[in-house]
Amino acid sequence: MRHFLTLKDYSKEEILDIIELSIKIKKETKSKIFKQYMPMQTLGMIFEKSSTRTRVSFETGIYQLGGVGLFLSSNDIQLGRGEPISDTSRVISRMVDMIMIRNDSQKELEEFASYSKVPIINGLTDKFHPVQLMADYLTIVENNLQNNLKVAYIGDGNNMTHSWLMLASKLGFDLSIATPKGYEVDNDILKQALEFAKVSGATITTSYNPKEAIRNATVVTTDTWISMGQEDEKEKRIKDFNGFIVDEELMNKADKKAIFLHCLPAYRDFEVSSEIFEKHSEVIFSEAENRLHVQKGIMVWLDKQID
Repeated sequence: MRHFLTLKDYSKEEILDIIELSIKIKKETKSKIFKQYMPMQTLGMIFEKSSTRTRVSFETGIYQLGGVGLFLSSNDIQLGRGEPISDTSRVISRMVDMIMIRNDSQKELEEFASYSKVPIINGLTDKFHPVQLMADYLTIVENNLQNNLKVAYIGDGNNMTHSWLMLASKLGFDLSIATPKGYEVDNDILKQALEFAKVSGATITTSYNPKEAIRNATVVTTDTWISMGQEDEKEKRIKDFNGFIVDEELMNKADKKAIFLHCLPAYRDFEVSSEIFEKHSEVIFSEAENRLHVQKGIMVWLDKQID
């Protein structure tokens, strides 16, 4: 049995295997072929943090695979509050076939997984967002940019940045990260990525200079500077992130054929200009749709590991 908690647990071959499976399932879905890969199986979906895309994609995905999604909000279950996480995990995992968790703590997610009898999928934590990165890479493959790939990440050193570090270091592509001072990536995660990069051949650089980071990039990406729970820091962050908006001036320093990715929700004229967002909107919303297809691939792949 395997969990899907962070990409650091996966080899290059396994990541690409899931991507290939996701492409196959997407083609079937587009042809209105809904194979019952997981008939009568139940996906428990635990949401301590709400999300439009995560709920719709997982709930739709398990239904299209022949199963059913069980939504559990923070009002229905409280990890680590009252009942220990270990007990919650041992109860729920005896009643469902797979569990997706979206919460504030990678540590709690891993504790939950350690007691679970079924596969656990990370739907987002404070440290990682691996399902989003799989959707991003599927989008890159669909745009034929996987060869000689150079990704520039401009913005906050957060769970998305950490996940890009894991993906790049496992697959062996170039990743250049630019963050403002005080918003750097987690140093321990960076060290892990640099160790993986020694094997994969990835080139990973971090700086405070978005103009240098984006130079000749074939994929440019960012994330909101103001995540849920950080609204009180809004004015300070706007000031601190001055110069880090991905606009026409900055994007012109990337490769002429570069695409722009955003995990959404996007706040126009903060982390990305309205012009750049709309110019790349078709790719961005294809990226969002790919959450559905790649998560189906992840669920089917994990289910196969049990067999």
